Amino acid sequence: MKIGFGSDHAGYELKNILKAHLEEKGYECIDYGADGKESVDYPDFGRLVGEKVASKEVDKGVLVCGTGVGISIAANKVKGVRACVCSEPYSAMMSVKHNDANIIAVGARVVGEDLAKLIIDSFFEASFEGGRHQRRVDKICNIEK
Repeated sequence: MKIGFGSDHAGYELKNILKAHLEEKGYECIDYGADGKESVDYPDFGRLVGEKVASKEVDKGVLVCGTGVGISIAANKVKGVRACVCSEPYSAMMSVKHNDANIIAVGARVVGEDLAKLIIDSFFEASFEGGRHQRRVDKICNIEK
């Protein structure tokens, strides 16, 4: 699976940690994020990763900013993106199982490194359940039309 990573300056360090964590698990990771701690604008990276996911250039995305909120809002403006910000593993898992989320966002100023790894693992270990949830995801997608 190919994963696109994006971050702003606040998420730069955690992005690198999570990218290395997933690479160790055998994922192919592509870094579209900030390349340092100098101030940059999170919408640029949320949009870029969103576009890469929507175009199927990558399978899923991971976004990191200070809270995870702003960067996920930006990504969700891209048609076909279902990005969620999660601060614990259960929501990360359920976002995939029930909402077919294709991007996860975490806040570097909200969760620590170990918790962030658990959140990311829960997201990537989950599978969309389909069934009644497909009908609901279809309704979300229809809003974009």
